[in-house]
Amino acid sequence: MMPTNQPPVDISKSLSQIKEIISKNDSGIIVLPAKPTPDAIAAGTALYMVLTKMGKNITLVASSVPESDMIGVDKIKTDLSTGGDNLIVSFPYEDGSIDKVDYNIKDERFNLIIVPRTGHEKLQPKDIQFTYSGGKIDFIFTIDTPNLNAIGEAYTKNQRDFEGSTIINIDRHLINSSYGMVNYVVKTSSSTSELILSLIRFLKVTVDRDSATNLYAGVAAATNNFTAYSVNADTFEAIAELLRAGAIKKPVNPMGGMNMNQFGGNPFMQAPAPQPMSGSFSQPPVQQQQQRPRNEQQNRSLPQVEKSPRAPEGQIDRGSIDDELKPRIFSDEEGIL
Repeated sequence: MMPTNQPPVDISKSLSQIKEIISKNDSGIIVLPAKPTPDAIAAGTALYMVLTKMGKNITLVASSVPESDMIGVDKIKTDLSTGGDNLIVSFPYEDGSIDKVDYNIKDERFNLIIVPRTGHEKLQPKDIQFTYSGGKIDFIFTIDTPNLNAIGEAYTKNQRDFEGSTIINIDRHLINSSYGMVNYVVKTSSSTSELILSLIRFLKVTVDRDSATNLYAGVAAATNNFTAYSVNADTFEAIAELLRAGAIKKPVNPMGGMNMNQFGGNPFMQAPAPQPMSGSFSQPPVQQQQQRPRNEQQNRSLPQVEKSPRAPEGQIDRGSIDDELKPRIFSDEEGIL
């Protein structure tokens, strides 16, 4: 059963429990909320990099991959799995590009044979990726997530995995329900990234430049570039530590991901107002300027989702050839080669 109505968190005790869980187990998952803030993305990716550096088998998961240029976002997956013994060979695929998938065993080697369909390019080795599935989940970190439903499909489709694992809940939300077996929830913290930095310190792992850069961006986004009421001396001490670790400062949009603002990188700076022209020339009256009505786009109705039209008479329905485009699977016994 998941604990409820727990007393205020004992930070030192929570950090000790997390360290013990990590030291005794090898495989775990870090889960982000369905709509992660830059702070959540920064905290999750930094923790992923640190635990990976410690030699742990870690998977970073979200219901959908967020748009962000933070380091490590490309590691985010949408399936709840970690390692395992099942080898997965994956490569880019276009509908109808593969004619046959075959295999044989020669000289004590298992050969997987992928035959492209005529007119399509052959598979390039650089496009092939190898991963594993079927591994055991020893622990689950939930990041910046007030309750499990906030995770979205990654939770609703895998509830049994959550129920059978040790959940470590790291968050700062006032409404966090302390649903974890370990709850590192500090509601007075100005960012979740600061909590991750404290955990890294406790684990005695060196913060590298990539982790520092992400955590700096997370704190900056969560605090409106250090102007939020929750910012205190601890916040600036954390920032100083991250800068000493080599953090690269990047302008951050608190409502989205990192972005380079065209006005010197300051998101609070507005474009200068246009200056009136001097001399004998003057601007034409506003009424004479050819401009679109101010609310023209707002008044447009949103397009309705169109259903796929049926094929006109005399043309082949796409659905009727789907099976023809799928690659056929053969074994060596059928004598294909």
